[in-house]
Order: sequence, then C-alpha cells, then structure tokens
Amino acid sequence: MSSKETCRTELRAAVRHLSDRGLYSASKWAAEQLMGIEQDPSKHTPSHTRFQRGSSSIRRRFRTAGAAESSATPSGGVSYVSTPSMVGPEEYDYDPIDSDFYLLAKSYFDCREYRRAAHVLRDQTGKKAVFLRCYALYLAGEKRKEEEMIELEGPLGKSDAVNRELVSLERELSTLRKNGTIDPFGLYIYGLVLKEKGNENLARSVLVESVNIYPWNWSAWSELQTLCTTIEALNSLNINNHWMKDFFLASAYQELRMHNESLAKYEYLQGTFTFSNYIQAQIAKAQYNLREFEQVEVIFEELLRNDPYRIEDMDMYSNVLYAKECFSALSYLAHRVFLTDKYRPESCCIVGNYYSLKGQHEKSVMYFRRALKLNKNYLSAWTLMGHEYVEMKNTSAAVDAYRRAVDINPCDYRAWYGLGQAYEMMGMPFYALHYFKKSVFLQPNDSRLWIAMAQCFETEQLHMLEEAIKCYKRAVNCNDREAIALHQLAKLHCELGQTEEAAFYYKKDLERMEAEEREGPNMVEALMFLAQHCKTQKKFDEAEVYCTRLLDYTGPEKETAKSLLRGIRYARDVVEHFPP
Repeated sequence: MSSKETCRTELRAAVRHLSDRGLYSASKWAAEQLMGIEQDPSKHTPSHTRFQRGSSSIRRRFRTAGAAESSATPSGGVSYVSTPSMVGPEEYDYDPIDSDFYLLAKSYFDCREYRRAAHVLRDQTGKKAVFLRCYALYLAGEKRKEEEMIELEGPLGKSDAVNRELVSLERELSTLRKNGTIDPFGLYIYGLVLKEKGNENLARSVLVESVNIYPWNWSAWSELQTLCTTIEALNSLNINNHWMKDFFLASAYQELRMHNESLAKYEYLQGTFTFSNYIQAQIAKAQYNLREFEQVEVIFEELLRNDPYRIEDMDMYSNVLYAKECFSALSYLAHRVFLTDKYRPESCCIVGNYYSLKGQHEKSVMYFRRALKLNKNYLSAWTLMGHEYVEMKNTSAAVDAYRRAVDINPCDYRAWYGLGQAYEMMGMPFYALHYFKKSVFLQPNDSRLWIAMAQCFETEQLHMLEEAIKCYKRAVNCNDREAIALHQLAKLHCELGQTEEAAFYYKKDLERMEAEEREGPNMVEALMFLAQHCKTQKKFDEAEVYCTRLLDYTGPEKETAKSLLRGIRYARDVVEHFPP
C-alpha cells in the first residue's frame, strides 16, 4: 500500500480530472476516499478533521483477526504486472487548443444537453475533447433508449430498444485504439460500448487497459467487476500493482460471495483509509450476507451519525430492521430518507419495507414500483416486490418480478429462492426444487434455503424423505436460527422407524429449547417421544424424568404422562422380581 500522503495527492488530482470529464460518480467516490484518509492533527485545525470523528469505533469493534497482516497480494491469485505505462494524475490537465470549445461543450453536458455538447466538439481532435464527445453521444443514446422503452412498453415493461449510438461509437473508438491515439477515459467508454454490445471478452481487455493506465477511475473498475462473474475470470486479469486494485478485489470478492476474503481486504485498506464511509458500508454489506445482523445494525447507526444525509446502502439497513421487526427504528429511517430525497430508489425501497412490516402490502408494492420507475434495473426493488406479491398470494406477478430480478443479476440467490417459493405455492414442487437448488448453489451457508429444499422433498408428490434428511442436516450445520431443522430431523427419522436417530435429534432439540428458554408443542412432542423411547429401552430413570416434566402441562399429555409413569413403575417391578 502506498503512503497516506501519496494516496491523498493522487486522489485530489483524480477528483478534479474525473469531475472535469463528467464522470461524477467516480469523482464522488474518489473524494469520499480522500476524506477517509486520516489527517495529521498536528498539521490541521479541528475544523479540518471534524468529518473523521467517531468513525474509528467501528474499526476497533469489528477488526478481523489477522487483517493487519493481510498483504496486498490477492488470495485469488490475480497476477500483478508492473509496467511503466501508468501515468500520474497530473498528466490529464487541459489541452489548451481545445479548452474554449471544451468549456462550452462541458456546460451543455452539465445541463444534460448531450447532443449539443457532442456537436460543439465535432471537429476537435484532442483526447479530452474526443472523450467528452463520445461520452455525450453514449449518454444521448441511453437517454433516447429509455424514452423509447417508456413509449413502447411503459416504465416497467420489457423492450427491445437499443442505444443507436453504439455502432458508430464502436467503429470510431476501435480505430482510435488501433492507432494508439486513445486515452484511458476513451478506453473506458470503449469498454462500456463493447459490454453493451455483448462482446465481454474484448470489453474486459479494454477496461483492464484503461485501469492500468489510469487506475483512479472507479467507474471503470465497477464495469470491469460486472464482467468478472467467476473466480476464473477474475484470476485471468493482468492488472498493475496499485492500491486501487485492492478496492477492486475487495468488491469483486464480495460479488463472488467470498465474504471473508472481502472482509480481510477491507480491513487491510482501513489501515490507510481509516475513516472511509464507503469501506464501513462495504463491511456492513459483507456482514449482512453472513447474516450478522447485530454488527450490521451497529455499523449503520454509526454511519448515519457521521453522515446523517446518506442514502446509499440505507435500503440494506432497512432490510436488517425489517428482519428484526424494529418498527420504530424503520419508521424513523423511512421518515429521514423521505425528507432527504424521496425520489431516490433507495428511499422508495425503505418506505416500501416500512409498509410491508405494517402489513400494508398494496402500499408497499406501490413504493417498490416507484423505485423501479426511477431505476428500472434496481435489483432489490424487483426482489422485494416479488416478496410482497407472494404475501398477497399473487403468484403470477411474483414470478414475473423474480424473473426480472434474475435477468438483471443471475447471481441473486434471493430471487431464485423467491421463484421456488412461488412455484411451491402453486403446488409445483418439481419446479420449486429446481429454483431452490439454484439459490442454495449461490448461497450454500444459508439454513433457510436448505430447509425450503427439504420441505420440497417432503411434499406428497416427491416424498423423498432421505433427501429431505440430508437437507435438514445441512441446515443444522449452517446454524439454523429458526430451530426448524432439528425437530424435522427427529420427526422424519421417527417416520422412517429409525428410533435411535429420532431420539438423538429430539434430545438435541430439547437441549436447544432449554438453552433458549422456549416452550411449546415441540417441547411436549420431544418429551413424549423420549419418555416412550427410554421406557422401551428399559432406561426407566431417564423415562421417569421426562414423564415428570410432562406432568407440568395441563393438556392430554399430562394424562399420557401419568399412564406412562404407571407403566414404568410396573415394568421396573417386573424387572426387579424377575431379572433376565
């Protein structure tokens, strides 16, 4: 990792260059990381360090063991290639010949008049002007494509509309690349165009070329990440050794569900970017995928204290509050983001979650649809809307929403799981099993998915009890928090006449219920089975203990326990008087 001062200098220059080219998301990301580098208190007044106060407590609390020793070398084996081609950010200042035309074009660009901007630069040959012209044409094509989609199919319909500028842009940028007259920003646009046209291999190569020359463009890294859908694709990249690569690998590992590797990378990066809110949010995302909801909640509470008007990633926080049924906290969060910016997809999803928790599913769907009108490819909204349709028993609409989600991201296990649930509701267990298998392949450590698959095997149409037992065992090994798997394992073994195995799982279930201080019909069932089993096995003392506990209940089990106790005492007398 480079020194803090080096990173700071590079990021300051990158913020200017990216912003000057209209790459605002990348510029914002770079500025946030710049503020995440700890300032030297001896060199700065308190007003310069106030943004960084309060963030260190998260870092202390959730530091991963061994993170400090983590090196910049990726565990996935992505090779480092040192080349002299990477230049400093200062190389990308104004081209004086183009500057006046560029200033006018950039003004039009900032006003979203993309074709006017491109027209102003039509005869300019400087690399910076060529980039802005191509970028403006690309965005103009995207804007027109969105308009055509709405005109043809409505805001949420499917459409065959395409960006009509892609062909001419590909032709021009390909020629510039062959002639060696393209800069890394032009390569970024070329990579975008190739990705849109489905030429993923060449797009990967072009984007790698772009980030190797200019590594501070986070937008280029993000596009490259979407093209690395397997660890093999990630390992095949030849990327220069630069600290930005560690950010890329941490994010890529997260998308590839390598959450522990991702956490280790982010902990390593925190050594330099101690106060980065982005890193804190990504750590929370990894913990969320590992279902460590308590830790996620603490991180997001601290993030909101440091950045009270933040909306990015807050929909994930709302999912945690929803899962924990924190009505007041979710209500407060929904009110807060609604006042900050109610026309953001994240805000709409948070409000949708709030109404879902209140049981107002129609209103919840309305907000998820609003989120999708703002961003048609917002994955969470499609998945959450599918969940709402399942609650409303509208299975056809649920299936459509989940299918749209997997079209956007085939690695979204929640959408595959939702499809399985929908087909299960329709009484089609073979289809449901197919989708549950897809979800469990993507998220093998989630006990809920194994339980859903086991219940599918238990259905009357399949009745594959041995397969169900295997799934429930996997659920137990995946820390089944709902305590469903142990009880079901006991019942299935009992149904198959495997009484020893049934007794083993009933005991384990009983121990867990006692540890969690839970009462209920499952405890009665476990005590009843164990009392009868121990009596059959002539373990009279143990059977008597279980029967005595059953006497504390008031239902028919109390009379059954009394009858068992009489049988146990009689059997014990027989054994004492007539030993074998």
